[in-house]
Amino acid sequence: MRAIYKRELKSYFYSFTGWLFVAVNLFVMGLYFIVYNMLMGYPTIAYVLQSIVFTFIVTIPILTMRTLSEERKNKTDQLILTAPVPVGRIVLGKYLALATVLLLPTAFMGILPIFLMQGGEFQMGISYASVLGFYLYGCLALAIGLFLSSLTESVVIAAVLSFGALFVGYIMPGISNLLTTTGTSAVTTAIGKVLSCFDMVSRFDTLSSGYFELEAVVYYLTAIGLALFCTAQVIQKRRYNVSGGGFKLGAYSVSGILLAIVLTVAVNLGLNYVPEQYSSFDLTENRLYELTQETKDFLAGMTEDITIYVLAEEGAGDPDFSKTLERMADQSGHITLKYVSPAKNPNFYKSYTDAQPSSGSLIVEGERRSTVVDYGDIYTYEMDYSTYSYQTTGYDGEGQTVSALAYVTTEDMPVFYTIGGHGELELEEKFLNTITKENVAYETLMLHTVDEIPEDAQGVILNAPTGDYTEEDTDKIIAYLQKGGNALIVSTMAEGEMTNFKRILDFYGISEVDGTIVEQDRNYYYQNPYYLFPEIASTEVTASLADGLVFAPFSKGLSYDDTTDEIHYTPLLTTSNSAFSKTDITDNSDFSKGAQDVDGPFTVSLEVEKSTEDGGDSHAFVVGGESLFTSLADDMAPGNNVKLFSSMISVLADHESSVAIPVKSLSMPNLIFKAQTAYIAAVLCVIVIPLAALAAGLVIWLKRRRR
Repeated sequence: MRAIYKRELKSYFYSFTGWLFVAVNLFVMGLYFIVYNMLMGYPTIAYVLQSIVFTFIVTIPILTMRTLSEERKNKTDQLILTAPVPVGRIVLGKYLALATVLLLPTAFMGILPIFLMQGGEFQMGISYASVLGFYLYGCLALAIGLFLSSLTESVVIAAVLSFGALFVGYIMPGISNLLTTTGTSAVTTAIGKVLSCFDMVSRFDTLSSGYFELEAVVYYLTAIGLALFCTAQVIQKRRYNVSGGGFKLGAYSVSGILLAIVLTVAVNLGLNYVPEQYSSFDLTENRLYELTQETKDFLAGMTEDITIYVLAEEGAGDPDFSKTLERMADQSGHITLKYVSPAKNPNFYKSYTDAQPSSGSLIVEGERRSTVVDYGDIYTYEMDYSTYSYQTTGYDGEGQTVSALAYVTTEDMPVFYTIGGHGELELEEKFLNTITKENVAYETLMLHTVDEIPEDAQGVILNAPTGDYTEEDTDKIIAYLQKGGNALIVSTMAEGEMTNFKRILDFYGISEVDGTIVEQDRNYYYQNPYYLFPEIASTEVTASLADGLVFAPFSKGLSYDDTTDEIHYTPLLTTSNSAFSKTDITDNSDFSKGAQDVDGPFTVSLEVEKSTEDGGDSHAFVVGGESLFTSLADDMAPGNNVKLFSSMISVLADHESSVAIPVKSLSMPNLIFKAQTAYIAAVLCVIVIPLAALAAGLVIWLKRRRR
């Protein structure tokens, strides 16, 4: 086999064919690499490889068409048919030579991530998984081309057959999905699933999306093995015919191929029974598809059987969302997944809701109630004003599903009232979504319209009022708190005296320190000393923030007397000892300490529990910065400000654990390169290296012609 491998490898590089294949692939790779990575700044080469895989449809047939068909035409295959060497080794030697030729441009792509790391945060795991998928895809295409080359002595026919087979494999995802999603008969659905076995692209796309899926790797390896086995059987059959056999070995070939197909299908089907958590591995930097520990803890505590109906044909829905659901089902024995085809059962949803959910949506049914998770809520979008189109920015499949599971298993639905009418800062959508995910209802309450805060209130939210409360409004809030009510209170930077707001804080024995905190320890702020990254205390509320940061710009210090027995204080966010509160801010760039400024350290946020007159407890969280619960602050400490808000709501709602899983960001920071660097890379990758490969091939070919 080694001799055959060396002979075949030399034949590719002693002729122009191998060099041409390498040069064309290097050129196309380099061109897309410059556009996607150097100019557009994409932090992974997966986009490059997904865009250029179509070139295999043309380049692979050119490389493989002569491998066996030309030997058959020139009768040099007689040496193979009569050689005392097992056919399998002959085929494997020829195939490994082809795979080595493909390895050269693939290795070039494998080097590029090391260079791209210099441009910023780079998705290394996704990139190398996509390189592996690209190479496996190419190896399968080579195996198919080799097999088809063994069927004919015409080089042209071998190339055309290979082109047709690879083209069909490339467009097969669309064909199988079309049949699966639009067909209503069992036969059509079955045909669609059978055709998906010839889908060469979807497994590569899976590896390129950040999933290292064992099923995808095994698919390529078993399909390659099957193609090589079929090639060996074709040659073996001709070898036997040469020696005077005939029908007997022909039957052997057919039965052997059928057995190999059965084994290949069995191996791939067997992987479907391997739990998702053992067969797929998340390679994204932010663990985009892996279940969070909060979700695992929630699922581990489930005791009620839940059925999740997926309004899609099995195997035809969103692959990322499907994997999330499968991982949840693997994690909990109380979850049952059932796929319902909208084409076959168009009215299924009417038993649960009046409005028709979009395709791919979920209906989550428990013993008490059911709810719908619309597919439109699985991803978040933002307007890109440079293109005036919406861009997908986040994946919320896990968060929406966990929230639905908590909703159908929750006995009572708590209600929070956000106090309005005093210039309060409105909670932004991501924070309101967090309240919803905690399965907490929320309403805006104008205190002047009611005699007292409603009895069903689980808590009230006072979010940075810019105008003071009236005495009557303040009395209503304090009366509610004295009955054991809960509150989330966010301080404000409002000008003027906030006498009645301070009365509410005084109910918990808390007062605001005059001024705004200036942090002098470089470890506790970002760029500007007013932009605090306070120290996070280790408590149950902050457990989800372990090893993370919370951004608290322009915060006030909170003062309290922790010697009293009736009130228990737990600091959550604190400054360093070198911080001080600047009382006179005339310039945001002036960080000098004045004589009237107050020395730290300060508490920026704390948890309070106060015993009330009726023997109950009033539970509250007080925050000293009105910017803490805003999207701008949350973006500076990705997701952690939302996590803190979620934990506070969860505790006030008396949930055993938080079920609000934040949206997982799909946005990746772009790579940044100097224009000169991009120019040099373009010259090298698009011109110099491909031309060098062509020149080397041309020189070698001309030298051999002269001999």
